[in-house]
Amino acid sequence: MHPNLPDRLFPTARDEAAVANKPTSVPQTEHPAYELAFQDKDFLLTDEMRPVRLQLEMAKCDLALAAAGIKSMFVFYGSARIPAPEDAQALIDAAKTDAERAVATRLAANAKYYDIARSLARLVSGEGEDQRWFTVCSGGGPSIMEAANRGAADVGAPSVGLNIVLPFEQVPNPYVTPGLSFQFHYFALRKMHFLMRARAVAVFPGGFGTLDEFMELLTLVQTGKISPLPILLYGREFWGRIVNFEALADEGVIARGDLDLFHTVDTAEEGWAIVRKHYEI
Repeated sequence: MHPNLPDRLFPTARDEAAVANKPTSVPQTEHPAYELAFQDKDFLLTDEMRPVRLQLEMAKCDLALAAAGIKSMFVFYGSARIPAPEDAQALIDAAKTDAERAVATRLAANAKYYDIARSLARLVSGEGEDQRWFTVCSGGGPSIMEAANRGAADVGAPSVGLNIVLPFEQVPNPYVTPGLSFQFHYFALRKMHFLMRARAVAVFPGGFGTLDEFMELLTLVQTGKISPLPILLYGREFWGRIVNFEALADEGVIARGDLDLFHTVDTAEEGWAIVRKHYEI
């Protein structure tokens, strides 16, 4: 563009908002109806504006990730309750009843998956920019999610956290890169952002949320809505007790070949080798 030609004719929305925030005080300007639509929170939070809020949740995270140059992510799904190994005994000691102690003991036994997730995140994050093909992405919360972000931080790599508003406070874990930490209202939009840039997914032991994310991912690949990608199911012992995938095939509700949509693994190295083979890295 010629140096004498202006970049734009219209003022930016930010400039206009600054002017609008300092109106002359008269009855008309004091009424909420006079607020600029995009600054009127009461208006934006109405049921009628839900489509706009959905669009905003799609755009904000997408633009920020694009600006950060993040094109491919290694997504980690997993529990928000499994403790880090160093916290496992404290969880057992805090139990007040036999039932609580039994659950705490099971959670403590699964603390090994925290270390595995952390090790996997270190491997996939690489040792430098020239080896960093995947950016670690988690749900941004504690437990397995924390382990993923922590593993990336161990090797000085950035990582993404996609948190969500819940009835109980869920603070982002301290290992998420601050500029890559996002909060969502809509589960659907959060799940879209998990998969839009996903090039590999690791599914660790977890509850309803993990099962929801895993099953939706399998359905998307099974139905051809997204291209096949490495899906690593961590924990033969755990998942063998929780879901009988063979029975689904035996009953005919899935095809036998659908069992090949994912790989059941137990170690960070085993999973990383599958991803490297898939992409010929």
